Amino acid sequence: MNASAFTRTDPALGEFALRPVDPAADAPVLHSWVTHPKAVFWLMQDCDLAAVEKEFIRIDADPHHDALLGLHNGAPAFLMERYDPAHRELVGIHAARPGDVGMHFLTAPTDTPVHGFTHAVITTVMESLFADPDVRRVVVEPDTRNTAVHALNKAVGFEVVRTVSLPSKDAYLSTCTREQFLATRGDR
Repeated sequence: MNASAFTRTDPALGEFALRPVDPAADAPVLHSWVTHPKAVFWLMQDCDLAAVEKEFIRIDADPHHDALLGLHNGAPAFLMERYDPAHRELVGIHAARPGDVGMHFLTAPTDTPVHGFTHAVITTVMESLFADPDVRRVVVEPDTRNTAVHALNKAVGFEVVRTVSLPSKDAYLSTCTREQFLATRGDR
């Protein structure tokens, strides 16, 4: 995989952009996000700064996994990981097809939530994935307890395929084709 930049403008919320994570420079902000109580499903609650940096160095070196920092109007606001499900996360569990890409995302914790912000983030993530003409379907495996992300996934076209047991969680294996995503876009 090859991390690349992406930008889109949301009419109500402004500019959303993605750029590759710089493991050393971005580790402090990522550490504050992944160790926050709202990021419990990232399973990094007890990580120190060095461990977070090491994890993103590992991702950066992996040819089948990318991490991208999401910016909102130029400021760090979310994280996206993109992976090849034929080589990571779902090997032996999901029969990956050509054109499949796996995804995780995390919105930065905030004390002042903005209505529609997380939906704009997942829309940015999905648009960035489908900007690659080779991507036909996005695959996710959120923890079955993560009800907030299930609602967001459904809103952008994901359908639950089945429940799967992964080493760290029980998850809803879900997929969203390009057509399913576009069908949710309406006049936006």
